[in-house]
Amino acid sequence: MSSRQNRRNFMKLTAAAGAGFWAAAGVQAQESKSPNEKINFASIGVGGKGSSDSADAGRAGNMVAICDIDKDRLERAGGLYPDAKQYTDYRAMLTEMGDKIDAVTVSTPDHSHAPASAMAMKMGKHCFTQKPLTHSIWEARRLGEIAKENKVVTQMGNQGTAERGVRRAAEIIQAGAIGTVNEVHVWTNRPVWPQGIAKPDPQPVPETLDWEMFIGPAPYREYADAYHPFKWRGWWDFGTGALGDMACHTFNMAFMALNLRDPNLVSAESSGHNGQTYPKWSVIRFEFPELDGRAPCTVFWYDGGKLPPPELTKDLPLGDSGKLSTSGSLLIGDAGKIYSPNDYGARFELLPEEKFAGYEGPPETIPRSPGHFKEWVDGIKGGPEPMSNFANYAGPLSETILLGNLSVWTTGESGKGKEIQWDAKNLVAKNAPEVAEIIKPKYREGWADLI
Repeated sequence: MSSRQNRRNFMKLTAAAGAGFWAAAGVQAQESKSPNEKINFASIGVGGKGSSDSADAGRAGNMVAICDIDKDRLERAGGLYPDAKQYTDYRAMLTEMGDKIDAVTVSTPDHSHAPASAMAMKMGKHCFTQKPLTHSIWEARRLGEIAKENKVVTQMGNQGTAERGVRRAAEIIQAGAIGTVNEVHVWTNRPVWPQGIAKPDPQPVPETLDWEMFIGPAPYREYADAYHPFKWRGWWDFGTGALGDMACHTFNMAFMALNLRDPNLVSAESSGHNGQTYPKWSVIRFEFPELDGRAPCTVFWYDGGKLPPPELTKDLPLGDSGKLSTSGSLLIGDAGKIYSPNDYGARFELLPEEKFAGYEGPPETIPRSPGHFKEWVDGIKGGPEPMSNFANYAGPLSETILLGNLSVWTTGESGKGKEIQWDAKNLVAKNAPEVAEIIKPKYREGWADLI
C-alpha cells in the first residue's frame, strides 16, 4: 500500500468520530445527573493544583467533603467551604461520605493518584484526576479498566487538551497539510525542583502533616522537607520527574494528531541517577510502528536544559527574548513543519511561512471544548464523554509517556540506558526484567486492595 493510501486510511479512521479515536460512543455515566441538578463533589488534595481543581468543583456544584494530608492547607480550604466535612485520610472520607458524594477530584502527589481514583470509581464516583494520570504504566491501564467497568465519567487534568489551538493543529496535521510526519521533538524547562540529589537525613514530622497518608502506597521512609511540599516530583517513589510532569501537556498535540500510542522501542541517556531521584537531565527516544495507516514515527524528548539539535531549530521563529522557547514541540513532515512555542500547543506556526501564507486549513472535525473541567461536569450530566477520559485517551497517553521513565531508570549512574523492547499489549519490557517494579509497583501492605 502506498504512503498516500496509508495516510488516507489514517485520516478516515481519525475523522470517523470527529477525529476522535479517543471517543467511546454511547458510553454514559451511571445515573447521570440532569442538566439542572447540582453535583456533590469531594476533593482529595486541596493545596497546589488541588486549590484550583477544588475551586472549579465548588463553582460547579456542592462541595461536601475535602481531604488533604496537610492540616494547614485543609483549614484554608475549609474557610472557603465551611459546610464541607474535613479529612486527612481519603479512605475514611469515601467510606463515611460515600452516599453523599457524586464525583471526586484527585490532586495528590503522583504516587497516590491511582489508589485514590480507583477507590472512588469502584464506588461509582465520577473522577477528575491530575496529570500524569498515574505513577506507573500498569496503574494507567488499570484505571481505564475500572472506569469502563463502573461506567463513570472521567477526565485527566491536562487542561491544554481543551485549547482550541491544539485541536485545530491536530485537524491540520490529520488533513495532511505537512505531509507524512515521521519525526517529533518535544522539550521542557522542567525540572524546576531538585533532582540528582541524595536521600536526606530524617527530620521531625511537622505537627500539621499526616506523614503516613503522604507515604500512602509507597515504601515507607522517614520525613524530610526535601519531599513535601512540591519537591516530591523529583523522587522516584513519589513523582514522575520532568517527563511525567509536563509531557501530558507538551506531547499532547502530537499524541492527539497522530494517535501516538504503544511504542515498541524506547531508549534514553541522562546525567545519571542514584535510584532515589530522577536525573538532572534526560533525552529520551520513542519509536512508534505504523498504526492504522499512520506512518512509523520517532519522538524525541528533552528536559533539564537539553534542546533539539540546532540544525532543526535554527529556522524556527524566536520569541521576544530572541531565543528558542524553553518549552515546545516540533512536528516534522515531508511537506512542512508545525511548531508550538508553549506547553499546551495552544499556539502554533506552520512552516515554511511562505508556503502556508493565506492557508485556511480544513473544516473543523474535532468538537470544541466548553472548558476542560466543564467537559467533565457536562459528561456527568449526560453530555458527551470528555476527551481526556481515562480509558481511551488519558490512560494510553500516560502509558506512552511513563514508558520513557523505564529507560531513564536503566541509565543508572552511568547515564546510558538500555533500548527497551516494549510489549504494549502485555505491559512487558521484553529485554529488561529489572524494570518490572517500575511498570507495576509493589504497594505497601494495606494499600493494594484499593486498585
